Amino acid sequence: MSLTPPPSFRLDGKRALVTGAGRGIGAAGAAVFAQAGAHVTLCARSGDEIEARVRELRDAGLQADGFVLDVTDTARVGEEIAARGPFDILLNNAGANRIRSITEVTEADYHAVLDLNLKAALFVAQAVARGLLAAGKPGSIINVSSQMGHAGGAGRSLYSASKWALEGLTRCMAIDLAPAGIRVNTLCPTFIDTALTRPILDTPGTREFVLGRIKFGRLGRMEELSGPLLLLASDASSLMTGSSVLVDGGWTAD
Repeated sequence: MSLTPPPSFRLDGKRALVTGAGRGIGAAGAAVFAQAGAHVTLCARSGDEIEARVRELRDAGLQADGFVLDVTDTARVGEEIAARGPFDILLNNAGANRIRSITEVTEADYHAVLDLNLKAALFVAQAVARGLLAAGKPGSIINVSSQMGHAGGAGRSLYSASKWALEGLTRCMAIDLAPAGIRVNTLCPTFIDTALTRPILDTPGTREFVLGRIKFGRLGRMEELSGPLLLLASDASSLMTGSSVLVDGGWTAD
C-alpha cells in the first residue's frame, strides 16, 4: 500500500503581509508565519510597535521587515503593496470596534468602524490579489472576521454589521479569484485574552456573559489561533476557499 505524505504546514519561501501587526492577533500571526519559515512584512499605523515586533522576530533569527501604513488610505495601500509585493499570504487583520446601543450610534462611529473593518479590508485584499494575478502566482488571503460575523450582540451593531459584510465579501472574492488559485477565507475568533479585550471584559456583567457563552467557560488564548492560522496560510488548506474557520469555543453552536 502506498501512503500519501500529509500536507505540509511549512511556509518556507513564502512572503506574508500582516496588517494591524503591532499587537494582538496581527503580531501573533506574524510570529506564527515567521516561525513556519515565511518572510513576514508587518504594517500598522504605529511605527514604534512595528519596529519593536520586527526587532523581536529578527532577534529570534526569523525573517521580518515592516512599515507604517494607515490602511484606510486607499491610494497609499495600493501603492505600497504594489511596490513591496507580491505577497503569497495576507493576514488582513486591522480592525476596530465601538460598542454603542443602536440608539446611540453616530455617523462618525459608523465610518470609524465600517471604513476600517470593511472598506479597508476590501482594498488591502484587492491590492494583494492584483499583485498575485500580475505575477501569475496562487496565494492565500485570510480576512480576520469574528464570531460576531455569525451572531449578534447588544451594542455590537456596527462591529457585527462589518463582520457579516466581510463574510459575504470573502465568499465573493473566493469565487472571483479561485480560477487563479488564490484562496480567500475568514478566521472567526471568540474573545481572546489580550490587552485590547480586557477593558471590554471589565465592563460590569460582560465577563460573566462572555464566559457563559464560551462553552469551555474561559477566554481564548492567543496560541490557540496558531493552528487555524497555519492551516489557512499553508498548502494544508489547498481545497478551502470561501470558508469561515470559527475558533469560538462553541459560542455559535446554539
